[in-house]
Amino acid sequence: MHQPLTADLNPADEVVAVYDRTGNPIGRAPRSVVYSGGLWHASAGVLVRTGDGSRIYVHRRTDTKAVFGGYHDCLAGGVVDPGETPQETAIREVGEELGIFGTADQPLQLTEIARKSWDGEWNNSPLRCHLFAFELRYDGPTAHQPSEIAEGWWWTPKELGAHLQDPSWPFVPDSRALLADYCWS
Repeated sequence: MHQPLTADLNPADEVVAVYDRTGNPIGRAPRSVVYSGGLWHASAGVLVRTGDGSRIYVHRRTDTKAVFGGYHDCLAGGVVDPGETPQETAIREVGEELGIFGTADQPLQLTEIARKSWDGEWNNSPLRCHLFAFELRYDGPTAHQPSEIAEGWWWTPKELGAHLQDPSWPFVPDSRALLADYCWS
């Protein structure tokens, strides 16, 4: 369905959807303006589990990421583009970041597992985001987007849950907040 971009874009210049505090889209702005101005935006990510649910894909973000560089995450995701739904964003991002694509005959089957409005902070500046998480059961190969993911591996839910209990483990805080009530069994 969606294929990754072939040209490298400056992530700070990418235009993203801007939202109000209650979660309604109200416009668009360059990502750099959204981050520097603490504007509300939205992001969506996919928790990839094996078909039997026994493993979860975890990755470390590249050190060059503008936000949370070098941190770990269990969601392949990104910022919602203007005109996109969170589910469309999730499908696009899991394809771009992990090389997981559906087809017209077999689209990816995502299940929403969490949503939260997060009024957080990054580098002593407000970072405000409406967060959406989806789950995908998948047993195929992954292919990392080198500009986004440094490395990745499969963990049991128990292993990931134990790491998330450690506040010193460098895990992206928005995903940690979004998945705080998720059952890791």
